[in-house]
Amino acid sequence: MGNLFAYSGLTTKVKAMRSHLITDSQYQEMAALDSVTASVDYLKKLPSYSHIFAGTEAGELHRAAIEELLLQSKYRDFSKLYRFSNLSQRKFLDLYFMHYEIAILKRCIRSVMGHKALDLDLSQFRDFFERHSKLDLIKLSASSNLAEFTANLAGSPYYGLLIHLNSQENLTMFDYEMNLDLIYFKTMWKVISKALKKKEKAALTECFGDRLDLLNIQWIYRCLKFYHMTPSEICALLIPIQHHLKRDEILKLAGCGSLEEFFTVLGSTWYGNPGLAKVSAQPNPEELYETILNRIHRMTAQKEPYSIASINSYLYFKELEIHRVIKMIESIRYGLDQRQILATVMNTN
Repeated sequence: MGNLFAYSGLTTKVKAMRSHLITDSQYQEMAALDSVTASVDYLKKLPSYSHIFAGTEAGELHRAAIEELLLQSKYRDFSKLYRFSNLSQRKFLDLYFMHYEIAILKRCIRSVMGHKALDLDLSQFRDFFERHSKLDLIKLSASSNLAEFTANLAGSPYYGLLIHLNSQENLTMFDYEMNLDLIYFKTMWKVISKALKKKEKAALTECFGDRLDLLNIQWIYRCLKFYHMTPSEICALLIPIQHHLKRDEILKLAGCGSLEEFFTVLGSTWYGNPGLAKVSAQPNPEELYETILNRIHRMTAQKEPYSIASINSYLYFKELEIHRVIKMIESIRYGLDQRQILATVMNTN
């Protein structure tokens, strides 16, 4: 009964917010639109975005401005849940917030390493980050090189990592992104393993455990397809946490001599279970990632509605929605037809 009382108000809030997520039929309607202006006008009519886009002129919004508004919607939903949460629930949300911090750090590092201006105006998110983060977005966005960017992270959990990485030679954006992801996943996995109640632990272990496994599968696939790395080089890059994907299976995947062999080995693992996801014999690993995680997040939220699982599930699907909308608007901008857009964004055939 404790969880029922602790989560009753928050679960009601999550249900109300979930009812405003974009449906498959709405995605289909949006994919049939013929311009970015029409897409923005469509978003204005949806409950989740009407407030965010209020007062804007669709025809005057460029790509970055649209993305900034969509991200504001995501952060606004996080803030709503935070206000409805008690102290223990906020501890989880504070940790989850690392995910948002790392996403911003990746964009900043990509900008600095590419010697390009940042493609987002981070000042738009300043108020939100000041409430939940110690990062100074204005200083970070103004950094002209990695040394300055790292100095502007002093006092944060990321400062030591960047100091270490900057001392090494020939690192790529992939190296920085992978190491930032490692901080997040190791931190979350430790909290899930030691600080949660039994049912919440089981639910989040499924969500984050599958996510870790599927990220490792993606990375092995990319290393084999694009970089032709040795098994030891591949294993050195992977997240050192296993869930359903066992250590010997990881070694077999990393040691494959071809993509055909990779998919054969993958098919023999837990993630090759035909009942787990409706995917082809040689699935796109990104499609496999989304298909399985969608199923797991729905299942855990339904099984444990009065728990952190409901919050985690909503934040996952909200982020997926923002990703899909941005991708859909880009597809409309490039003139793809409805069928092509749905195939690209929704993994339909």
